[in-house]
Amino acid sequence: MNKKILTLAALLAVVPGISMSASVYKWTDENGVTHFGDRQPTGKSAERVNVRAGVPASAASQKASPQERLADMEKEKEKENLTARERAEMEAREKQRAANCETARSNLKVIDSNARIHVEDNGEKRYLSPEEIAEQRQKFQQVAEENCGPEKTTAAN
Repeated sequence: MNKKILTLAALLAVVPGISMSASVYKWTDENGVTHFGDRQPTGKSAERVNVRAGVPASAASQKASPQERLADMEKEKEKENLTARERAEMEAREKQRAANCETARSNLKVIDSNARIHVEDNGEKRYLSPEEIAEQRQKFQQVAEENCGPEKTTAAN
């Protein structure tokens, strides 16, 4: 009984190797059509073709597993989302800069028109003194310089 089982096990181990190394033949018929087959045709000359099946061991080891590919896809998607978020933040920052620039320029026009400027302090209106106007002009010029030109990049950004 053990001899039969050993013989059967050896036969099962050898059969896949034999089937993988089966010969493939190539021949051309009288009409010029090329044929391939696992048996040599009778009465015709056929060329034996070396066929390799499967993937080389080096390529199989380099191929990423489905989990690795999924992780790579998730990382790529996260990177795309991050760049989209950064782009949206940059656009919002540019809109804010444009609004600040416009406001500062508008306020500078008012100050430069020599108009009397009044403010409300604790519910009471009062006019700004020349010194206060000069101080406001300086503030608005600084805001205009910061927001009206190209954005200056800093190490924090």
